[in-house]
Amino acid sequence: MIEELKEDAIVNKVGGRFKLATLIQKRLIEVNQGARPYVDLKTNDKLQIVIQEIMQDKIYLDPANNVVPAEDFDGDYGQTYDLTTSD
Repeated sequence: MIEELKEDAIVNKVGGRFKLATLIQKRLIEVNQGARPYVDLKTNDKLQIVIQEIMQDKIYLDPANNVVPAEDFDGDYGQTYDLTTSD
């Protein structure tokens, strides 16, 4: 198993396990269809490539659940809201 998936750091970086699973799945599809990796690794393991893209802040998941490269990232998609107040 990939060591980074055993740690909570990657889950916290993305904003939860479901978001992490979605980001990995969508990015794996892109990479399998020929998208270029945003990291330079000496491996053909596409899952390892995607994990490193996440760990190195190269990709994000936007509010519409689309994969966004870091160069197109224009905000804090991981923001949280307090739903217990009536502001």
